[in-house]
Amino acid sequence: MKSTTRVQLSLMMFLEFFIWGGWFVTLGTFLNDNLQASGGQSASVFSTQSWGAIIAPFIIGLIADRFVNAEKILGVLHLAGAVLMYQMYNAASIEVFYPYVLSYMILYMPTIALVNSVSFNQMKDPEKEFSLIRVFGTIGWIVAGLIISFVFHWDSEQSRAEGLLRNTFLMSSIASLALGLFSFTLPKTPPKGKGEKVSLGKIIGLDALKLLKDKNFAIFFISSILICIPLAFYYQNANSFLSNSGVSNPTGKMTIGQASEVIFLLLLPLFFKKYGFKKTILVGMLAWAVRYALFAYGNAGELSFMLIIGIALHGICYDFFFVSGYIYTDSKAGEKYKSAAQGLITLATYGVGMLIGFEVAGMITDKYTLADGSHDYKMIWLIPSAIAAVVFLVFAVLFKQEKEIKATV
Repeated sequence: MKSTTRVQLSLMMFLEFFIWGGWFVTLGTFLNDNLQASGGQSASVFSTQSWGAIIAPFIIGLIADRFVNAEKILGVLHLAGAVLMYQMYNAASIEVFYPYVLSYMILYMPTIALVNSVSFNQMKDPEKEFSLIRVFGTIGWIVAGLIISFVFHWDSEQSRAEGLLRNTFLMSSIASLALGLFSFTLPKTPPKGKGEKVSLGKIIGLDALKLLKDKNFAIFFISSILICIPLAFYYQNANSFLSNSGVSNPTGKMTIGQASEVIFLLLLPLFFKKYGFKKTILVGMLAWAVRYALFAYGNAGELSFMLIIGIALHGICYDFFFVSGYIYTDSKAGEKYKSAAQGLITLATYGVGMLIGFEVAGMITDKYTLADGSHDYKMIWLIPSAIAAVVFLVFAVLFKQEKEIKATV
């Protein structure tokens, strides 16, 4: 790969995830402070990510894979996203905000697959080259959080009281505009499926449903959906929890989670090779239960280290479960169903699983909202901790150890 192309792809990844990290991390706090949203209303807003994940395959399968160059549709989607993000910045109520965020996520979620497509199209050895490009996406997410906390201090108590947290949408709107324009300069990535017949089953991965006949894969599939319930609690409540608990620079400190994600992604092949798939994924499940217990009993004072450890566990939570899951799915699918299987597991987790998770998180948040508007965060965190523990036990008992699976991360 030419060095200029590598720089282009790295900048593309940086901006792609800078945009997402620039507003999504603080969304729960913004909804609570600026729009006075209830737990149920917040759940509806966060669920737009799931609806975006469900609809994304149709945009990719019906348009990007058949008619339009990936870099061009990427540019159009981000330019439209910049407009929608600016409208979110101006929204004064949850009723006005919701249609814009729903429209935005329907347009944004397909761009994740598009940036991958543009990248893979330029690579001769994706297994070695892709991670070096994708890591700039994580760096972009981290930089966005650091800017919010340590440069502009939008998540400080005073700034939140002044309504300045809404500036995160303006920042992301500008970044989306930049990426939209920049996309048209990216290497040409013509549609791969031009002229091919396409079916609904192929688009959303239903061709891979026959894999569920394998008992182990079926247990993994169901566990993947269930573990997304506690995951949704983190996205929806973590930033507002840290902010309301008195943690300084909460958004910046949450970037510790992305830093640990990079570290454990590098360690994953070693762990995978030594302990195998079952033990690796069990560690990931257990990490969810432990981190929420730490959140439940930690505080911003003498027990603040518990909150920091909980944030840092994000790398194990995500990499050891989700990345391991992608590897396992790839190994079970075989050449014929590789793409379909990955599409199915993505639909199950970020689509169905997260949709259920956000709904449950919203109900629990409302149930443990006190009369003065504060929250009983101890119970809000202990419940997903218990759910993760149950999923851990079910998987440990029912999933049978298989022969070693090659880690390709």
